[in-house]
Amino acid sequence: MVKLNRIYTKTGDDGTTGLVRGPRRPKYDLRVEAYGTIDEANACIGMARLHSTNQPKIDKLLSRVQNDLFDVGSDLATPGADEADAQYPSLRIRPVQTEALEKQIDIYNETLTPLTSFVLPGGSPLSAALHVARTVTRRAERITVELAAAEPDTNPEAVRYLNRLSDLLFVLSRVAIANGTKDVLWVPGNNGDVKKG
Repeated sequence: MVKLNRIYTKTGDDGTTGLVRGPRRPKYDLRVEAYGTIDEANACIGMARLHSTNQPKIDKLLSRVQNDLFDVGSDLATPGADEADAQYPSLRIRPVQTEALEKQIDIYNETLTPLTSFVLPGGSPLSAALHVARTVTRRAERITVELAAAEPDTNPEAVRYLNRLSDLLFVLSRVAIANGTKDVLWVPGNNGDVKKG
């Protein structure tokens, strides 16, 4: 288990941070940006959960996702391969975790009204919060893809997991508004009462 006795260490005052292994890196480093954005996505899911108390199955699923995201963050904070004789292997996100998301996507998507247009974020507090979490997760995915291009030893399962997670959050955002029957749909070119000048 992780033990955090001191909250500040002053070691980052020079603008660098320590990874699980390897030399310290600048705080603007792409790897730090990747796992930092995953942390941001996790916080967004935490905010969404404030609105999921009347949906215990979704709340439980989001709780598991939050734990998974810490695994993804740990994975990305640990560059390189383990030594052959490593006593404790590095924590890596695994295909089984991605597959669990796919299963949930399939289960929840079956109940949804078919889409006839793109969905505008909103509809209910839970749905809107899940859309925020989805967009931050997409950003985390883009950064992780860029990291993988720069550092090929990046675990490709991290990218797959983030990709599926954003899909799941989209599906759940529709479940949160009467299984998609109250989707707020995009109407192309609808400018409301704006008069053309």
